[in-house]
Amino acid sequence: MFSYIARNLIYSVVIIIGVLTVTFCLLYIVPGDPARMMLGQRADVASVEAVREELGLNKPVYVQYIRFMSNAFQGDLGRSYSTNREVVKTILEKFPATALLSFSALLISSILGVLLGIISAVKKYTIFDNSAMVFALFGISFPQFAFGLIMALVFGHLLKWFPISGYINEGIQYLILPMLTLALRPLAITARITRSSMLDVMNQDYVRTAKAKGLSSTKVIFKHTLRNALNPVITTISASLAATLGGVFFIEYIFNWPGIGLLAIDAIFKLDFPMIQGTVLFSAIVFVVINFFVDIFYALLDPKVKLV
Repeated sequence: MFSYIARNLIYSVVIIIGVLTVTFCLLYIVPGDPARMMLGQRADVASVEAVREELGLNKPVYVQYIRFMSNAFQGDLGRSYSTNREVVKTILEKFPATALLSFSALLISSILGVLLGIISAVKKYTIFDNSAMVFALFGISFPQFAFGLIMALVFGHLLKWFPISGYINEGIQYLILPMLTLALRPLAITARITRSSMLDVMNQDYVRTAKAKGLSSTKVIFKHTLRNALNPVITTISASLAATLGGVFFIEYIFNWPGIGLLAIDAIFKLDFPMIQGTVLFSAIVFVVINFFVDIFYALLDPKVKLV
C-alpha cells in the first residue's frame, strides 16, 4: 500500500513538472512580446526593455526556466499581463464558480446515468433500452460546445425558458443550461457503463440463486446486482469529475459563466501568458490529484484489487 502511494506520488510530480515545462514553453511558441503587450504597441523601446528586465525576459532561457519552476513550486505564477493581479489569487477566486458548475453537472449526470443504466439493463433489448443507448451514443459523440450552442439557441433565445448568460447569484435558473450541457457526456458514459456492468453481474450464479430463492426483483436488483456492479461505475464517475473540472472551458465561455474556463479563454484572446500558464497548470493538477485518489479509493472499495 505504502509503496503504491509513493510510486503514484512520484508519477504525479513528474507529470506536473512536465506540464510546467510545457506551459513555460508557451512563452516562446506563441508569437508576441509579453513586455510590449503589457505596455501597448505604442510603447517606446526603452520602456519595453525596462519591463523585460523587470520580468527577467532578457536572461538566458535556462535561467528563466529555473526561476519559473522555482516560483511555481512556491505557489507563485506571476502576475497577469492584462490586470496586473496575482495569477494564483485570481484562479482561486474563480474556482468556486467552476466547482459549483462541475459538481452540479456531475451530480445530475451520476443520478440520471445510473438510473438510466439500471432500467436499460433490466429491460435489455427493448425499445427503452435501444432508445437509451442511442441517446448515450449521441451524448458521447456529440461535441459539448455544439450542444451548448443548441441549448442556448433553443431554450434561451427561442423559448426564453432560461437565461443564456449570468451567474447563480442572480438566480438558480442561470445554472440550468450550462449544467445540463456539461452533464450530457458524463451522463451518457455513466449510463453505458452501468448497463454493461449490471448485465455482467446479472449473469452471475449468485444472482440466479437469489432469484430462485424467491426474492423480490427490487431486492435482487439493488442488493445483489447493483451493489456488485458499482465498482466500474464509481471509477467512471470519479474520472468524470476530473474531466468535468478540466473540461468546462468552452461551456463557461458559451454561457459567460465566471469560472476558470472563461478566465482561460479570455487570457488566450489577450495573449496573457501567465494566466494561460496558471489555468493550464491548475487544470492539470486537479486532474492528477483526483485520479490519484480515485485509484486508491477504487482499490479500497474492491478487495480484489491489490495495491502493489
